[in-house]
Amino acid sequence: MLKPKAPETAAEKAATKLYEAHERRERFAPLPEGLGPRSAEEGYAIQDAFVALRARKLGPIAGYKIALSSPEMRRFVGVDMPQAGVMLRSQLRRSPARIRASDYVNLIVEFEIAVEIGEDLPAADAPFSRERVLQAVGAVMPAIEIADDRNADYSQLSRHPFELIADNSWNEGAVLGEPLRGWRSLDLGQVLGVATVNGRRVGEGRGEAAMGHPFEAVAWVAGHLASLGRGLLRGEVVITGSVITSKPAKTGDRIAFHIEGLGSAELSVE
Repeated sequence: MLKPKAPETAAEKAATKLYEAHERRERFAPLPEGLGPRSAEEGYAIQDAFVALRARKLGPIAGYKIALSSPEMRRFVGVDMPQAGVMLRSQLRRSPARIRASDYVNLIVEFEIAVEIGEDLPAADAPFSRERVLQAVGAVMPAIEIADDRNADYSQLSRHPFELIADNSWNEGAVLGEPLRGWRSLDLGQVLGVATVNGRRVGEGRGEAAMGHPFEAVAWVAGHLASLGRGLLRGEVVITGSVITSKPAKTGDRIAFHIEGLGSAELSVE
């Protein structure tokens, strides 16, 4: 086990507990009394420290995810805003990709539109509109998010709504399709995505499921980072929220997500 440095702040102590729980493959549960986040701000402070520990093995920040992008999911968890997570370099895979189910406690996948940033969106430029984001987009592609809910009891999430932030929104990376740079002729709010598992259709959804438009989700992420004094940088990738409900993934599954006009992302689970 990678030994973290001795914790100093409350957030670092909480992150160390969280990191150790992941290493021991424990079920998702609230942090011990006195360490759990009481606000979104405390949740992101723990997330930062947790991501820093994981980055020692998994590489630097390469992108971001948005969680709870629909009003229904926010009501379910008991929050009034989406939540953000971080993706690290080694966790971003190009399609077709392979992963092992045994590397996760309880593997789930989501089906999203990914955006590659082509021009920095610095904190000083906040607030960000969809139009400003459009100018900064370099490429768009289908994505399959890889997540691990560690057998969470979903009925308990609303009792501890900021624990999901601390745990980096359960993200374990993403599989990215071929980047499309000639995306401007597409109505990304209306493109239809279809997910299949072992050749069987398991769901479909349109780009507007991501906060009305994928670029609205990117604008939210850029604004969130700006609130922390950070920018969304050229080359980073944002996955903009699932357009189809999450699906479990198990050994032997062949998972695909096709978006009209954008192509496909494919994942094999071993």
